[in-house]
Amino acid sequence: MPGRLDGTVAVITGGARGIGGATALRFAAEGAKVIVGDLLDVEGNETVAAIHAAGGEAHFVKTDVTDEEQCRALCQAAIDQYGQLDVIVTCAGVLQGAYTALEDFDLDTFERVQDINVRGTFLAVKHAVSHMKQAGSGTVICISSGAGVSGGSSSVAYGTSKAGVHGFVKCIEDQLRRAGIRAHAVCPGSVDTPLKRQNVVDGARAAGRDPDQALGTAGLVDPAGIAGVLTFLASEEGSYVRGAVFTR
Repeated sequence: MPGRLDGTVAVITGGARGIGGATALRFAAEGAKVIVGDLLDVEGNETVAAIHAAGGEAHFVKTDVTDEEQCRALCQAAIDQYGQLDVIVTCAGVLQGAYTALEDFDLDTFERVQDINVRGTFLAVKHAVSHMKQAGSGTVICISSGAGVSGGSSSVAYGTSKAGVHGFVKCIEDQLRRAGIRAHAVCPGSVDTPLKRQNVVDGARAAGRDPDQALGTAGLVDPAGIAGVLTFLASEEGSYVRGAVFTR
């Protein structure tokens, strides 16, 4: 039985682990050829190896999403390896400065989070779209968050950055639609990723609670579930969906 993404080539930033890693595995299982972009060499190559072991096709490109030339090269790798680029999923992101009061928040930390989460999303999408426009079709999926969009955040910088990602997608959605490209901002809930687990631990310590107990009661959901949503959005069936999507 053919997969939902047969014939599709996808680039995933932050694709080594977490939501990005789960999405890379699910996309490949559904027939997509995947370019995994990440700074984490070991985890990135492990994800690619797992895809190969399951009979899928994938390639790892070490990528700093704050560097424009590296984002250009990441997207070009899809063309060089597989001849096309149909989907870009931007999962690369960091959460820093959690549980720090605004008046105590360090400017360098604030700017670093914006660089990775907002600038990195912009650069990856910019260079993916240049290929998609030539093809006259494509799908852009940017991982935002309820933080900064529908609620607060433990980090001023993180919440601001995710509001920026959401706003970025809202800004480009119409112009991309006219080029045959659909764009989504996806806002996951509390997902069991290294980033979120560390955030739960930091919150517990700040409140004087036991970190292990806090993790056990945090209700974190499996990133594979989010990967299923992203797979649907990247598929032909997902072409009926527009705009932002909120998940568990």
